[in-house]
Amino acid sequence: MRIAVTGSIATDHLMTFPGRFADQFIAEQLHTVSLSFLVDTLEVRRGGVAPNICFGMGQLGVAPVLVGAAGADFGEYRAWLERHGVDTASVRISEVVQTARFVCTTDADHNQIGSFYAGAMREARLIELKTVADRVQGLDLVLISADDPEAMLRHTEECRSRSIPFAADFSQQIARMDGDGIRTLLDGASYLFSNEYEKGLIESKTGWSDEEILGKVGHRVTTLGARGVRIEACGEDPVEVGVPQEEARADPTGVGDAFRAGFLSGVAWGVGLERAAQLGCMLATLVIETVGTQEYELRRDHFVDRFAKAYGDGAAADIHGHLARVLSGRPPGRSGPVR
Repeated sequence: MRIAVTGSIATDHLMTFPGRFADQFIAEQLHTVSLSFLVDTLEVRRGGVAPNICFGMGQLGVAPVLVGAAGADFGEYRAWLERHGVDTASVRISEVVQTARFVCTTDADHNQIGSFYAGAMREARLIELKTVADRVQGLDLVLISADDPEAMLRHTEECRSRSIPFAADFSQQIARMDGDGIRTLLDGASYLFSNEYEKGLIESKTGWSDEEILGKVGHRVTTLGARGVRIEACGEDPVEVGVPQEEARADPTGVGDAFRAGFLSGVAWGVGLERAAQLGCMLATLVIETVGTQEYELRRDHFVDRFAKAYGDGAAADIHGHLARVLSGRPPGRSGPVR
């Protein structure tokens, strides 16, 4: 099964300020703020929803096709993704701007001040999926995740016109979308992904009830945080899956992307929706135990043992053969954060 993942490609520049932002603001001067914070640390990490999802799928041997726009500074990031099983040949490289960038400073109270530079992401609207499909000899599913809004609309409309199954995943962009845009992007989707809050926001903005939305998509996949995930479809009983026990809780960033990576890999393997959701929850657990969205290790025996503990020996047996084809008992090569 050939799956393309469209979405933002970005790097995250994360800094820490040892003081408190609140101590630096003067109430009478908020209309003319001019501040500079001397930070203690800087970490530059790989990010963007599409590479995060593709990384997880690549780790599971699904060989996803990354579709998005980046700048000339993408070379090292490209090499990292390709080493981890991601097809990056359909990434558009801008000749004028750099890869999208999130810059964020966190203070001692965990308050944050951040900025997002869209950069090359705006050129994603220039990508034609037909060119991608022709290159890889056809696409079986396209995940349309958060990206340049015009790109999301174009990709959705092209999938419809070319009869390519697609999945809708608005995530960060749902806040800026209106009801018409959301209705356009979800109607006819094979899968609609959201968290529980976004689920309510989708219904509020579109004016469609839960039942009406279920009538317009194949399956509605709603992540529920620590309660796991629920999968719904018209005329079917909901499928609910819990999450494995965490060994640690390091950083929740990228957990939703990891779930999608595992779920779509399960769909590609053909193991059924319940197993796919379990696979997604297991991968998400590995991410929450690790700082960074693409820094987790996926070791076959460790993964299967934890999967069996969470979901039973029968469930583990269903995925073991797929994992055995792509994973050894050793972790894949890693190079740490981007420097």
